[in-house]
Amino acid sequence: MMKCSAFIATSVDGYIAKPDDSVDWLHSAGDPKADMSAFGDAGFSDYLSTVDCMIMGRKCMEVISGFDLTPDQWPYGDLKIYALSNTLREAPPNLSDKVEMYAGDLNQLIAKLEKQGYKHAYIDGGRTIQAFLNLKLMNEMTISLAPVLLGGGKPLFGETSEEIKLSHVGTVSYPNGFVQLKYAVHYAGSNDE
Repeated sequence: MMKCSAFIATSVDGYIAKPDDSVDWLHSAGDPKADMSAFGDAGFSDYLSTVDCMIMGRKCMEVISGFDLTPDQWPYGDLKIYALSNTLREAPPNLSDKVEMYAGDLNQLIAKLEKQGYKHAYIDGGRTIQAFLNLKLMNEMTISLAPVLLGGGKPLFGETSEEIKLSHVGTVSYPNGFVQLKYAVHYAGSNDE
């Protein structure tokens, strides 16, 4: 069965983006003078080495497209990437060779990926993470809390269809003030409860 996990940053008050979808606050949060040399990219490269495909929301894709990354800056390597949208049929031109659009049932998408031999999907984007949680497809979440209160914006979590239990896997506190939490996700009625 395919593993689905998230690796995402939020403000301490739970927002992943400002109301205008900007994430510039991530680069100014915390202590910019802190020595982060021993922490590299806060585990992101290690995490990426464990996934073989990615599923992101349309807004997430549009934010990444807006960065207009060069091939050298592209962080996702050769990952198979699907972007979810019921309205867009094609990825933006600067991502057209990297991202395939998908509209439809998420369970069917996971089944399709499993049939193609994929084993671990990186799930990105607030609404997409929420959908995977509500469909009981999310297995693990790594959430980095940025030391900032945005006071509003796009929340990481919305309403869930039921209570979802998390078990703490680990915590890392970084010199710049970010705190990274890792949780396993457990659903009522599942075998892992």
